[in-house]
Amino acid sequence: MLKKSLLAMVSFILIITVLAACGDENEKKSSTDSGNGKDTVELSLWLTPQWKGVLDGSEEGADYDSFFKHAAERFSEEYDEYDVKINVEVIAGDQRDEMLNVNLNGGTPPDMFFESVFAMGDYAHRGALVPLNDIVDDEAKSDIAENYWETVTFGDDVYFYPFSHMPGTMVYNADMFKAAGLESYIGSEDSIKTWSLEEYEEILQGLKENTPSDQYSNAFPMGLYALNNQADTWNLAYLRMFGNEFFGEDGSLVVDDENGAKALAWLKKIYDDGLTNPGAESVSSNDVNAMFQNQQLGISFTNSVLYNNLQADMENGNVAEFDARLANIPSESGDPLSFTYVTGTAVFDTGDETRIKVSKDFVKFFSTDPELVKSSKNGVPVRTTVADQYKDENPLFAAYDENAQYMFSFTGNVPGYSELRQVLYPELQALYIGDKTPEEAIAAYQEKGNEVIEKSKADSVIYNQ
Repeated sequence: MLKKSLLAMVSFILIITVLAACGDENEKKSSTDSGNGKDTVELSLWLTPQWKGVLDGSEEGADYDSFFKHAAERFSEEYDEYDVKINVEVIAGDQRDEMLNVNLNGGTPPDMFFESVFAMGDYAHRGALVPLNDIVDDEAKSDIAENYWETVTFGDDVYFYPFSHMPGTMVYNADMFKAAGLESYIGSEDSIKTWSLEEYEEILQGLKENTPSDQYSNAFPMGLYALNNQADTWNLAYLRMFGNEFFGEDGSLVVDDENGAKALAWLKKIYDDGLTNPGAESVSSNDVNAMFQNQQLGISFTNSVLYNNLQADMENGNVAEFDARLANIPSESGDPLSFTYVTGTAVFDTGDETRIKVSKDFVKFFSTDPELVKSSKNGVPVRTTVADQYKDENPLFAAYDENAQYMFSFTGNVPGYSELRQVLYPELQALYIGDKTPEEAIAAYQEKGNEVIEKSKADSVIYNQ
């Protein structure tokens, strides 16, 4: 009886094994044979929420994956070499790194990821991405300003194909300027005003002395913040105001010089002189943004998304209306300082040459197609042709495009930037509360920052090719 049971069990296992093998073979066949003589390639594209709809969020059924589903459908119809299926998945921003690391460790990264270069640069240093030089042509280089290409280039290679960007500027309350008698410093609604450093100091002093308290109670000329690691971008611009190069040719920090110390001394002086909000060491960027919205600051920081949101909140009645306009970050030389968050697509090294090739072809397709690139107007276009096409719809596009010549890469594309962000704000806090002089704070920032960079260089494929 036992013998018969064992024979029956062995027979059952053999049947299951044969069926499983047949299933695997069928699955393999279905993934390579589409029935029309072309192999099928299945790809995955991940993105964090960027914009809804293809061209506009008002489209029926508009969602965060609409554009890429539309682009994938067109690509599948027009692509000759393979039958391509592209699975689009929207990933929450706070889950991005966890999901990527789990999949990278398991050997199953997505084929493509559409995201801000700022958030993804470390993956280039880790060797998780493939270069995209072979899909960048002269037409793209002529239509997209060189400074954008510098932002997406690590070492000698392009790792992200730029699609749109989110420029950072200053924002000012033109109504408050008028109330303080500063009309001559106001730019047009559709421009990004450039002030000299001397003019900027006059504006701050004028706001402090002449802003009527009955109209603007508890208001300060300018916003400063240093609570946490969000205190990088605009503060990094302020550190460049006196001509500091910031990063050396080898990617190390070179801020500890006369110009770097001068920049911190300037920040400390305007803080001590009451030209900013008090308590900057315990104030966050969100706090400063809220203060500006509540008209408690004459000048603050903004980017294109925050500025658009402010305008929308005014229209919807969520924020009291006032005249908010844009300005550049001033510098001693007179040349303004500007930076941006470039958004584009990276291709992961899946180890599958076919998938990598088709992924690159898809990235080039939607990043260059004359109709699809119009969707970059949902952010700010990196392409001059698109900015020109939609400047009547959004006149600031032309101003942002003109501003590209003043742009610097605030990350320097150095390895370990996410950790480097943790180094600056404690030194700013020590500066504001008087624990360190400007010279001591800038020296400590360079020393600690370079320790982070050097440690990260050891693990960077960009620096160890």
